[in-house]
Amino acid sequence: GPESLFMMASRDGAQHVVECDLCQQPVSFFCRRCGVNLCDPCALIHLRMKSKNGHDIVDYTSKDDDDTCHCDSHPQNVCSAYCKTCEAPICMLCVTIKHKSHEISELSDKIEELLKVFATENDRLQSSKHELERILDNTTKLLSSMPSVYQLQKDEVTARGKEWHTQIEKIVKKLHQELDDMQKEHETVLQKQQKKFKDMIGKVDEMNGKTMKLQKSKNVTEMQSFVPVIQKQERLSEVSQYSFPKLYEYKIDEYLENKLKENGLSGRIISEIPTVTFVIDTRFPADENNNGLYDMAVTDDNKVWMGGESRELKLFDLQGHLHHTVSITFLGMYLCVYNKQVVYSDTSNKAMRMISDTDTVVTMFTTGDWKPYGVTSAASGDLLVCLRKDDQYKVVRYSSTGTVLQEIQYDSQCQPLYKKTNYIAENINGDIIVTDFKKKAVIAVDRLGIFRYSYSDVTGSTVTTDSVGHVVVTDYLRDKIHMLDRDGRFLRYITPEGGIDRPRGVCILGDGEMMVGECKTGIAKRIKYLKE
Repeated sequence: GPESLFMMASRDGAQHVVECDLCQQPVSFFCRRCGVNLCDPCALIHLRMKSKNGHDIVDYTSKDDDDTCHCDSHPQNVCSAYCKTCEAPICMLCVTIKHKSHEISELSDKIEELLKVFATENDRLQSSKHELERILDNTTKLLSSMPSVYQLQKDEVTARGKEWHTQIEKIVKKLHQELDDMQKEHETVLQKQQKKFKDMIGKVDEMNGKTMKLQKSKNVTEMQSFVPVIQKQERLSEVSQYSFPKLYEYKIDEYLENKLKENGLSGRIISEIPTVTFVIDTRFPADENNNGLYDMAVTDDNKVWMGGESRELKLFDLQGHLHHTVSITFLGMYLCVYNKQVVYSDTSNKAMRMISDTDTVVTMFTTGDWKPYGVTSAASGDLLVCLRKDDQYKVVRYSSTGTVLQEIQYDSQCQPLYKKTNYIAENINGDIIVTDFKKKAVIAVDRLGIFRYSYSDVTGSTVTTDSVGHVVVTDYLRDKIHMLDRDGRFLRYITPEGGIDRPRGVCILGDGEMMVGECKTGIAKRIKYLKE
């Protein structure tokens, strides 16, 4: 019946009847002014009660559909105007009294204005709802695809694991075969030896028998003829020294390490031949040994300073246009870019010099009794310089004003680290890497100057590092470019198609490219060596 209208769900989920606030009968009406629930009889009684705000009795079911606006100052009055000055709805009484000089408008105009705002905002929310629904939909899809995505990853891991198992089984088989062959070989040798010594023991027994017989006889002729026979019998000859194979299992470790090294690179390094993307003829003159182009340094805006067998530095862009030529006080053998300026070592005058914005040579500082060679700018904002005095060699970290901040000369046994320092680079992990002309090696120390590693077998070389910590070393006498990992382990040679002729200067350009200078031809080659 009608009572069902007033059945409400209470918090505990049970149904209960909304009651009249005056008696406990089921509710029928509601007085908006007084905020009370009323039944039929009580509504009449309530209307007779005096109230300064009057009463506004409505059907209980429509108690929340309030479409009238009552005045705050005169609650018995309905608002029909809007005061713009006070930003409030008012009744006609207010218009004449309290808001007399204020700006007044029709309430309906204000309502229209507000409805427009609602409509605009609602549209905005509706359109954002589509976006939210799209995102929700996508999120739901992502959630449902999670298991399969992760399963796929697990399957790939399993497959990769199987590959490794196969590789390991192969190498185990190979090493077993090697050991079997070795065993056969050694067995043959020892079997021969075994037979030989058995024969020799037999001969010794035979001689012993004859000797015993002759000792009892008086036959001088037989005795005389036996003397050379017994003398001819060989004594113990060479016994082959045999040792069992030691530490054969390390071969598996070695194999796996090399495999891992290859795999670690496969993501970044091109497996096919690196390509030459551009060639620049620097046109430096050559000395009596045909050496022309020495060193190079890349600027922040991807131009390259080149130095060679003339007292000038040249600035090229990557398309080979010559932007600049600057006269200097020494050959352009050792360069770096420091604070956006090109810096070079003036070896003969024992000074570090910089080219200013006006193309004039500025002396940064002098290096005392020591001659400066290779130079590089450090991440800390300092300069690292290779120095030589007579037969002593060291690396010094200088501030921009020439204050000595660090000296690296000896190892932990107080032995000289270097025999003839040449070029220098700093790696992303802070390692200081120097090429040593006499040791024919690359020698790395950590940022504190403690020995890290040495990589030998490079002759007459320059060194640089790339953004992932690869060490790139040019090998002048053997026409090779070595690439090492950050721990000094050989990774591969960078050999572009057409090869490289007497590589010396090298710098990294970014985008997986390097610039390498051919000392003899004076040609600089842009080489793409990393995959995208």
